[in-house]
Amino acid sequence: MENIKALKRNENQEKFVALRKEWSVFTYERFEVKTDNGGLEATFYFNIDQKHFFAPHIAIPERPFLDWTKIERKALETIVFHIGMIELISYWKTLCPAKVVIKPFALSEPQMRWWKKLYYNGLGEFFYLNGITVGEEEFMQMESDSERGFSPISLPLDEKTLVPIGGGKDSVVTLELLRKEMPVTPLIVNPRGATIGCIEAAGFTLDDCLVINRTLDANMLKLNAEGCLNGHTPFSAMLAFVTLLAAAGSGSRYIALSNESSANESTVPGTKINHQYSKSVEFERDFRTYVETYVNDKVQYFSFLRPLSELQIAMLFSRCKNYHAVFRSCNAGSKTDSWCCRCPKCLFTWIILSPFLSHDELVRIFGSDMSNDKDLLPVFEELNGTAPVKPFECVGTVGEVRTCVDVMNDREGTIFESSPHPDVALSELLKNFNKENFLPERFVGVLKSALYK
Repeated sequence: MENIKALKRNENQEKFVALRKEWSVFTYERFEVKTDNGGLEATFYFNIDQKHFFAPHIAIPERPFLDWTKIERKALETIVFHIGMIELISYWKTLCPAKVVIKPFALSEPQMRWWKKLYYNGLGEFFYLNGITVGEEEFMQMESDSERGFSPISLPLDEKTLVPIGGGKDSVVTLELLRKEMPVTPLIVNPRGATIGCIEAAGFTLDDCLVINRTLDANMLKLNAEGCLNGHTPFSAMLAFVTLLAAAGSGSRYIALSNESSANESTVPGTKINHQYSKSVEFERDFRTYVETYVNDKVQYFSFLRPLSELQIAMLFSRCKNYHAVFRSCNAGSKTDSWCCRCPKCLFTWIILSPFLSHDELVRIFGSDMSNDKDLLPVFEELNGTAPVKPFECVGTVGEVRTCVDVMNDREGTIFESSPHPDVALSELLKNFNKENFLPERFVGVLKSALYK
């Protein structure tokens, strides 16, 4: 099996080199944005060597709290252009041309370095799993072919908060804590059963939410099906730039994400390869600096849960009983809004909730007893650090998994064996408050009040 994997990785490296000889230039040609009756639509136009053309699209339906007329055209175009900058990486990776040309705006050298860093680290999993070896300097040459430069824009912002909802436990905790303290607007990209169920459990309807419908270009999906290079891209970075547009339209000063401190741990130990790179505090810091420098210095993008670990978030979520039947964190079952009970995400969610919910409660949530499923042992070894690499999923740290398994084994016993780790009491771990965060003071108070309740 390992020999087969090595052969596949060698083939992909050769494919990568061959593609870069065959395809030379990826071009971000232009974008279009229009507003009508309170809604907004934007389309981005990319091509590779004028032979493969892509036109991904986003649409924000009309809502009473959206007013695009308050935003100057220059400001609107500045923000929309940046959404195209993060969308393009999904299309570039199909054929990986060595040069990227940006035509709508002129980027400075520092800006191009910023984007190359995001692309390279955001594609770390893509390069690793495809067996591609390439350095940050040489993987992409970026050029800017425009005379239209940047200057900071003004935005009409009020003391309102956007909360992106993904349908999992983390965004539920953010929504539940903040909605009781301040005006919040849930934000959903491509609504599905779990996201709608979660906002309804919080007392909202879909009409109360800011909805973003994102459509991928069919030509990219066709190229993927034909065997072009494919893999993970930094979705959370795309979400960051889309929420910036949403904040402008809704007049919301605060964008409260739900990324935790556990997201900073690399997926491949000893490297910077991290499935959750665009959820890390490093990206959050970089994004805030970029927006403040080149876009607007008043909007506040931050992760409300950054001071906490997955363990602490699970504790807070265990109290949110009305969400337990509707939340979903399984990527494999996302289209059917179900728990597959076979993947790392499902098993991790069971494990991290186990210190705070009874065995019967967990079985009711997942519809299966994962704590005694022998088929999950290989998955467990990836989660608890026995395997060389963590799962390429949004899961917590090895230490958190080991602590929770100790609790399960002390309480009722499982097929999962404990592993050596620092002997720190669960009660102590639940008191931590990571100071490396960007929460405004008001939000710190809300989070601490819930944590130390």
